[in-house]
Amino acid sequence: MDPAHGVVEGGDVLVRGESIEAVGTGLVAPQDALVIDAAGGILLPGMIDTHRHMWQTAMRGFGADWTLSQYFVFYYLNWGKSFRPEDVGTGNLLSAIEALDAGVTTSVDWSHGLRTVDHGEAALQALREVPGRYVLAYGNIFDAPWNWANAPEFRDFVTRNFNAPDEKVRLQLAFDVTGDERFPEKAAFEAARELAVPVTTHAGVWGATGDDGIRLMWDHGFMDPTVTYVHAATLSTDSYQRIAASGGTASVSTESEQNAGQGYPPTWRLRKHGIEVSLSMDTGAWWSADLFSAMRATLSADRAREHLQAHAAGETVVHNRLRARDVVEWATIGGARALGIDDLTGSLTPGKQADLVLLKNEHGPAMFPILNPFGHVVFQAGRGDVHTVLVGGRPAKYRHELVGIDLERARRASESTVEHLRDALGEQAWQDNLSPEIPAEEPIPNPYTYTEPTS
Repeated sequence: MDPAHGVVEGGDVLVRGESIEAVGTGLVAPQDALVIDAAGGILLPGMIDTHRHMWQTAMRGFGADWTLSQYFVFYYLNWGKSFRPEDVGTGNLLSAIEALDAGVTTSVDWSHGLRTVDHGEAALQALREVPGRYVLAYGNIFDAPWNWANAPEFRDFVTRNFNAPDEKVRLQLAFDVTGDERFPEKAAFEAARELAVPVTTHAGVWGATGDDGIRLMWDHGFMDPTVTYVHAATLSTDSYQRIAASGGTASVSTESEQNAGQGYPPTWRLRKHGIEVSLSMDTGAWWSADLFSAMRATLSADRAREHLQAHAAGETVVHNRLRARDVVEWATIGGARALGIDDLTGSLTPGKQADLVLLKNEHGPAMFPILNPFGHVVFQAGRGDVHTVLVGGRPAKYRHELVGIDLERARRASESTVEHLRDALGEQAWQDNLSPEIPAEEPIPNPYTYTEPTS
């Protein structure tokens, strides 16, 4: 991901302390160095997820058959308030461990379930316990952002926990803009400016957030390079141009957009307008923390749309415009740019932090031969091929095993959270939400029937 050296075949990376010291071939390491044999593998920067509701991970897969409206009803209207601080912490703990296991070394915890600062403390404590880099994107869907962002208890939380630069956990404000012409969200943007923290917002979500919100942000001067627009799938040309002009970035959650219906994954629009792209996985209530699936789904969705558009015009696609290299970039340095930490991580560059992922699986037939490393990462490799993960030079995973992680503790905590939530819902509501009803449909009559051939 560093154009200064590109792909280095048979290369070496020398790590000293927390940083990458050298990248090249035939590097000479100190005699006391730990040597990791990466032959037959692919070494890449740690991947970066710019939008995941980590607090929901203990409900892993529960909403696999939900629509977006069913998700909203469950979390926003009915049951999100049932999550205790320890349940939020459990979700974050499990999500952070899962991310590391899949080679994701930096995650944005889009934590919009922080009903109280105690919930915020639990979320933050869990992130600090697990190796990795995190952004606590603080949000509260149970109160208006102009209220909670200016509440004394929230300001005290920020003062206590973010009073000095921290390369492990940073802060964002996470809230959405409704499009109300009174623009009540102005006070939340002003709070972000006062605290000198970025804003991340769901934008271009079908039926929820649209062009009016972008226009109001623009008219009031709150669009700048620090803002991340999550999904950004159903906006007008004017809105995309405003995002591009202000230097904002987009976080595309392709599996979410394809399944939940925020809009068709917008990478084709974002590329057209020159908007920087990063990738994300959204929520463990539907999906995993696996950016391999994000890269694969994103490349497939973009190409599928090009084919569909060409076929509608009676034409054939003869050149793939979006390449495998592009989505690997979005999953690494693209995420670092979106978070403003591309001077720290996102590429194998001397002087940067040693956030590294080695893909190597001597027992996996899909890991040889490696002919096109970018294509291999996107279409061939998977989380089971993650051999080694370093964060700041320290091993978090080695030889396919997590290092220093108490997985059993996370398991017990998740079981406790599930038991609590199941009791809170009651068995009938639990089953109803697990398997939403499908309204009956009348099939289209088919005039063509098969008959016995006549002699």
